[in-house]
Amino acid sequence: MKLSDKIAAHASTQPFYTFEFFPPRTDQVGYMPKLVRFLLNGRQGFDNLISRISRLSLLHPIAISVTWGAGGSTRGRSLDLAGLTQSEYSIDTILHLTCTNMLPGMVEDALREAKARGIQNILALRGDPPLGQEHWTPIDSRFTSALDLVKYIRSSEEYSSHFCIGVAAYPEGHSENDINEDDAINILKQKVDAGAEFIVTQLFYDADRFIEWTRKVRSRGITTPIISGVMPIQTYASFLRVVKLCGAQVPSNIMVDLYTIRHDDQLVKDYGVRLTVDIIRRITGSGLVSGIHFCTLNLEKSVQAVLESLGWAGGSPIVKNKLIAGSPLPSIRPSLPSSDLVVTPSLATTTAANALTSKPSLEVEPPGCGELNNAATWDEFPNGRFGDYKSPAFGMQDQWGGLGINVHAVQSHWGNPTRTEDLTKLFLDYLDSNTSSTPFSASPLSPESGTILEHLKKLTRKGLWTVCSQPAIDNADSTDDVFGWGPKGGYVFQKGFVEFFAEENIVCQIEKRIEMEGKGWIHFFAANSQVGCGTRRELMA
Repeated sequence: MKLSDKIAAHASTQPFYTFEFFPPRTDQVGYMPKLVRFLLNGRQGFDNLISRISRLSLLHPIAISVTWGAGGSTRGRSLDLAGLTQSEYSIDTILHLTCTNMLPGMVEDALREAKARGIQNILALRGDPPLGQEHWTPIDSRFTSALDLVKYIRSSEEYSSHFCIGVAAYPEGHSENDINEDDAINILKQKVDAGAEFIVTQLFYDADRFIEWTRKVRSRGITTPIISGVMPIQTYASFLRVVKLCGAQVPSNIMVDLYTIRHDDQLVKDYGVRLTVDIIRRITGSGLVSGIHFCTLNLEKSVQAVLESLGWAGGSPIVKNKLIAGSPLPSIRPSLPSSDLVVTPSLATTTAANALTSKPSLEVEPPGCGELNNAATWDEFPNGRFGDYKSPAFGMQDQWGGLGINVHAVQSHWGNPTRTEDLTKLFLDYLDSNTSSTPFSASPLSPESGTILEHLKKLTRKGLWTVCSQPAIDNADSTDDVFGWGPKGGYVFQKGFVEFFAEENIVCQIEKRIEMEGKGWIHFFAANSQVGCGTRRELMA
């Protein structure tokens, strides 16, 4: 169903809301190298996300959205996910569509496939520069902005009447544009005049500034529904990355509050819920916005907690008998959509399973107890340094992905190494804090690395260019300033490891030393661009 029709029919006194998801990194294993395919072992991230979306759908969002991925990097996975939620699970889905890296014909292909899968809502975006590029450049000269996408869809006999089109707005300015606020609103009006039917805003943390911006938009005669983008804070580190990426202006009191509790993940998450609730209450109380768009980061508990705090998640839906059928049936009455009478086998199974396992939120068991609660909370905190590939949220903080830095912006610090000595100097400069990043490390050295710093320098001087490491930790408190993570009352145990680049002959020497002197205590994994190398091809648990 078109989002514009659902918004028009929304009769509740409370605002509607939508949820945003991104395709996991571990779904399309067929496109991955053989070695990585073996390690990831299937579609866990994708399947777990589907289960998560199914559970969150019980909170009755008006729709969900699926991102297109930085630089168009997930176009195939985005279509797969959006098509599945729309056709198999009957959840009205908004497909993000960008101009980035879209070769001639790709936009038409995406629209054709979206229509074939029953998707009726498109969020038209220009998109971010492709990975590793400093500036955005068009690939298909017809599509240089979101406005071009809107005009193209509206001019098409095949797609104009089928799709409801949304566009983005930037209350605090676009991170890549220096245009003033008036010009930005003029561009927004052009997109609306061209045929956009709803507006989704960039996330923000300054409610007063957002309300002021919204009043200016309305004063320009833009009456299109505005859906406010919000993102509950999950961790202090990810919050800083998001703010930097989006250029969001965060009130100083919020920064001070978060800095004070930055070492306690549970307190940060709880603060993020309270802050989001306060922002939503203030902006919806203004009467200027139509709904809320939750950037979930593929996590669910904070979103659920926000809706429960607002009192929007309660109430039992009216139960109707439905026919389980493999394809939709025509509506019996024009006023009653066929989706009210027919359910797919997949959705029927999921709904029944959720009904059998669901509990009122106030009775949810602590993490680690209960099958349903495990599924909802097992990845709400960092699962070690790298995360868990089975998590739907795996990769959301990838340093060179959507939350990373621009390579070209820092390349002046790296130079252009041509010899092994140049590489050694680059990595040593990073270890000595003379530069804040390398092509493989987007942020400065972490405090815990300081405890093994001399070892890292020694390895690097020998031509083992270290890119990642951690010291062995036995029973550190979870609130420890250097090693702690997660909520209070926990303990940190971790194995020591070091990851580095090295020439093949050095790797073979290391292998022999491990065989002779390791005594079974040291495991290693080595690989080049083709195959693994070494007799003990084991990943550290």
